[in-house]
Amino acid sequence: MIDLRTGTKIWLAAGVTDMRRGFDGLSAKVQTVLEQQPFSGHVFVFRGRRGDIVKLLWWDGDGYVCLPSVWSEGDSSGRRLRKELFV
Repeated sequence: MIDLRTGTKIWLAAGVTDMRRGFDGLSAKVQTVLEQQPFSGHVFVFRGRRGDIVKLLWWDGDGYVCLPSVWSEGDSSGRRLRKELFV
């Protein structure tokens, strides 16, 4: 579970992100595309080309947390969590 501080913002990166990117690539995208600081403590959300993969990038004060998830059909919204979020 992510313990977010009061005032934490959730930033959604519009468009498609290469899901092979890791901490460095995603934090560079935060700086260049979103024009934000990746060490701010805010959560940055990126989606893959097909829309079935989402990655969250978050600086928790001690280091980066990168939370990927993969979705597939199944629940009432047409999507089901196939893999749990993991660090």
